[in-house]
Amino acid sequence: MRKLSLILLLLAMTLFSANLFTDSPHGDGFNVPCDKCHSAKGWQLDKEIYSFDHNTTAFPLTGLHVTTGCRTCHVSLVFSQAGTECRDCHTDVHYQTVGPDCERCHTPESWIINDITGIHQASRFPLVGPHYTADCSGCHKSASQLRFEPLGITCYDCHRTDYEGTTQPNHVQSGFSTNCAECHLMTAFTWTGPDFNHSFFPLTAGHALSNCADCHVNGNYTNLSTECASCHLEDYEATVNPNHTASAIPTTCIDCHTTNPGWKPAEFRQHDGQYFPVYSGKHAGTWITCADCHTNPADYKSFTCIDCHDHNQQDMDEKHNEVGGYTYTSVACYVCHPTGDAHESFNHNLSGFPLTGAHIGTPCTDCHASGYIGTPTQCSACHMNNYTQTTNPNHGNLGLSNDCAVCHTTDPGWKPATFSIHNNYYVLEGAHALIANNCASCHNGNYTNTPNTCVGCHLTQYNQTTNPPHASAQFPTDCASCHTQSAWVPSTFNHDGLYFPIYSGKHQGTWSTCSDCHTNSSNYTVFSCIDCHEHNKTEMDDKHSGVPGYVYNSIACYNCHPTGSGGGKMMAPKNFRKQE
Repeated sequence: MRKLSLILLLLAMTLFSANLFTDSPHGDGFNVPCDKCHSAKGWQLDKEIYSFDHNTTAFPLTGLHVTTGCRTCHVSLVFSQAGTECRDCHTDVHYQTVGPDCERCHTPESWIINDITGIHQASRFPLVGPHYTADCSGCHKSASQLRFEPLGITCYDCHRTDYEGTTQPNHVQSGFSTNCAECHLMTAFTWTGPDFNHSFFPLTAGHALSNCADCHVNGNYTNLSTECASCHLEDYEATVNPNHTASAIPTTCIDCHTTNPGWKPAEFRQHDGQYFPVYSGKHAGTWITCADCHTNPADYKSFTCIDCHDHNQQDMDEKHNEVGGYTYTSVACYVCHPTGDAHESFNHNLSGFPLTGAHIGTPCTDCHASGYIGTPTQCSACHMNNYTQTTNPNHGNLGLSNDCAVCHTTDPGWKPATFSIHNNYYVLEGAHALIANNCASCHNGNYTNTPNTCVGCHLTQYNQTTNPPHASAQFPTDCASCHTQSAWVPSTFNHDGLYFPIYSGKHQGTWSTCSDCHTNSSNYTVFSCIDCHEHNKTEMDDKHSGVPGYVYNSIACYNCHPTGSGGGKMMAPKNFRKQE
């Protein structure tokens, strides 16, 4: 009996031991022996025998984590439920404004950030210049609440108030770029002075000024022109050798001068490009001063050829006796010899713009008022005034091309003219195409108010037509509803759709002419039913004795039988047939 009790005791202990490992409070898969942390004293952690090494896990303990109580992270005895990410244990005091990676700024040693600037340098907005010493809250307005919402990284994102509040110059009215870096340096601690990027107008040589007020008078930084004449017009007007104003020399000082102080050295090499080659060609090196050719120092537009060259008029007259329009003047010499070479005289008809029509007798200066180089060949370059002032038709309002050659030749008076784009406004086809070249037949000299409806031109035909009489029958004035543009006949009239079915139904093929029904040729609104059909009044009266409002006339027939059929709700007499 004692032996049996011992067996039962051993069996119970075995089952109890098996139960302990099966129902471990640390969860399935936890295979650390119990005696690493516990002893026979109880299930509480026995620090005298505790030998578990946390550094062998996926989360080694360093810094403040070494002294942190186990239950702070392991709120459950199932150790595998404890996460290894910072956010698993630590509340995001930044409200997700800087991302979930705490280790970007913090270490397990302390929450204090030792190198916030270094961290910022690795961001999308490195801190340079005044930004390096700026207070965080200057940009991050909610920094006191530990919120660091992402900010824009353009200057305007933070400095919009500075941009809009600046009045000298007024950035908004002037339409300045909102990219502050185009004018201001990020490394500068002020918006003005040497920290201002003046590269849009380099301050070099004579412009290397230290006093901004020399150009920006009265502190005005708005709409200051970069054109030379805006500052140097007095110098231009006071110059007499040569006299810039009288000679109409361009006010673009840079054409001849550099930015060197004193305006010297200067040269007018645009003589070769715009006027006459004196620095190249046969005249290179043959003159000493401008006065050699420009004998009037008060007017550099005046020049002489014949005073300088050993030519006598009689000799020149003989050499040019076959040259149309030849005169013995310096201007004439220049017009035909623009390069100064006697063997390279100019023949306009061999150029890219042969002279034809009215251009043949046009004075050269009418087209070449600004010189002979670069003269445009487009019609509008000379004739834009003609284009804008023409009112019959108004070219501008109609959006016509300013390429005059589309419609006109070079003949005087702009006539005759063609209008190849007529179909863009009114399609010419059929009979209209045959008179396309006879503009007056429709326009009669007026190209502004010409109607584009049929009746606008053909009202006379409409009124004079008697078979049928369109006007008295009140036909539509839209001729195209019956006629084509090719001819008036054959024509169509939708009698079935608009009025009474005579091309379909029981009346199809039962009539020969319109007068079979329309007995009054002067009024097609009058028609007859009872004259054509074999009905006598007495019989019809009997058949319609039960029809309210019945009367024996054609209008009544049509009102009750609009399709000409005796069937339907309103029944016509059974002996309805055409008279023989």
